[in-house]
Amino acid sequence: MGGAGVLLGAVAPVALIVTTGYLAVRVFELDRGPLVRTTLFVLVPFLVFDQLWRNQADLGGALRLAGAFALASAGFALAGWLAGRVFGLPQPARVSLTATTTFPNTGNMGLSVAFFALGEAGLERATIVFVVATILLFSLGPALFRGGSLREQLAMTVRLPLIWAVVLGLAANAVNLQLPLNLGGGVHLLAQGAIPMLLLSLGMQIAESRFVVSAYDLAASLLRVLVGPLIAYLAGLALGLSGADLVVLILISGMPAAVNTYLMAAELGGDAERTARVVVLSTLLSFVTLPLVLGLAQRVAGAG
Repeated sequence: MGGAGVLLGAVAPVALIVTTGYLAVRVFELDRGPLVRTTLFVLVPFLVFDQLWRNQADLGGALRLAGAFALASAGFALAGWLAGRVFGLPQPARVSLTATTTFPNTGNMGLSVAFFALGEAGLERATIVFVVATILLFSLGPALFRGGSLREQLAMTVRLPLIWAVVLGLAANAVNLQLPLNLGGGVHLLAQGAIPMLLLSLGMQIAESRFVVSAYDLAASLLRVLVGPLIAYLAGLALGLSGADLVVLILISGMPAAVNTYLMAAELGGDAERTARVVVLSTLLSFVTLPLVLGLAQRVAGAG
């Protein structure tokens, strides 16, 4: 298989599962609500716990990767805010543009593409980024859309099962926890179910969304999937990342807008309709851009 085939091979399985979720809604009219709740509140916490428990990455490297993504996220937010100001967008649209630029889809797409592209090593690193991204999304996202005190945002964050999965996973790793009766195998099996379920739910979300493209939608989508990786590359260099760490950082930063930005816009304020269109369009564009981003990331990181 040539280089182009390898890159496309990282995205093709993702596209297959997303398409299956799309067809499940269109053909069988399935309700995605129970699937999404089961995935977010059960399977993803097991995935995070399992990955952190088994993660063999050195603490210093994990902290550098986490710090680089946090720094890149600040750059994403600045880029979105500046674009909104330059083009004179009204306040709701400016807030939504900042949100879709700041928060990439590190869950549905990020974990999956990293796994298919780089195997377990990619998934380990993508999980670290996913944890940081989730904390940022649920602590800063509501404040961006609605405002509110830091205390309110922290209270919302600590109620998430994912946060406790992080705490327990790190603790289990620190004490080298060994579960009896092969319970670790059960944990791992539940964790493996998260990635296909995440992708199925993403396909179902696309099936339920209207697809209309405006100049704003295209510009906001390109800002997310193409400018994001460039900002991440600079952040990675600033913190001395290289190899697989830098590849994953750049790759995750090229993901489409997070689905949760639409949910927050609909519930808390912002331009929900535009946000939904950017989520859908950036997702569709990412199936074209991600192989390019992955190839360039591997080249600049010396990991190709």
